[in-house]
Amino acid sequence: MNASEALARIRGAPARAVGAHQTTKAITRGAAVEVFIAADADPKVVAPVVSAAAERGVAVVEVESMTALGRACGIAVGATAAAVLIVSPDHS
Repeated sequence: MNASEALARIRGAPARAVGAHQTTKAITRGAAVEVFIAADADPKVVAPVVSAAAERGVAVVEVESMTALGRACGIAVGATAAAVLIVSPDHS
């Protein structure tokens, strides 16, 4: 998967978590399907996200920048991490 495909996946997700803390929480809850990490993010910030994803067997995709990831998530600032979330039928 190239960078533009990865960003298109997060952009088109019906539900997502944005930011390292929210993404880690989503992974821990078992709600994350796929995780995206910005290549230029501080390794100390994304380490818990990567660790949680590895423990749960969730795929991690690196994207080019925090700016690009933030824009793909529809926010005006950069994002270190984001996740596509499971959408359950009773919460849609």
